Amino acid sequence: MELRRIHHAAIIASDYAESKRFYTDVLGLRVVAEHYRAERRSYKLDLALPDGVQLELFSFPDPPARLSRPEACGLRHLAFAVGDVPAALAELRAAGVRTEEVRVDEYTGRRYAFFFDPDDLPLELYEA
Repeated sequence: MELRRIHHAAIIASDYAESKRFYTDVLGLRVVAEHYRAERRSYKLDLALPDGVQLELFSFPDPPARLSRPEACGLRHLAFAVGDVPAALAELRAAGVRTEEVRVDEYTGRRYAFFFDPDDLPLELYEA
């Protein structure tokens, strides 16, 4: 087996319309496809970053809340590479997105910061 790259990550939203707006209008991800699955009363929205990596945004009736954050078992956060973390944070803050302050990775010396989607999912900006 040869793993080549991450193809996609999946996110379940409590408010599909608000999360769709966040990921498309605020973060600028491109819509690849959108489907409504009537038998599951669920939307599936495929979104893409410029390099082709995708996010799947799902809606389900009454999804349970995340157990705890950020140290619950399982996926901790998604990280997006950017050229300038402070500039990207300024754009997010101007759009009303909750963010944390810039930190410096103690091993790489690179800047990073967390921000949060409409469901309080921790997302990271990493300077690469």
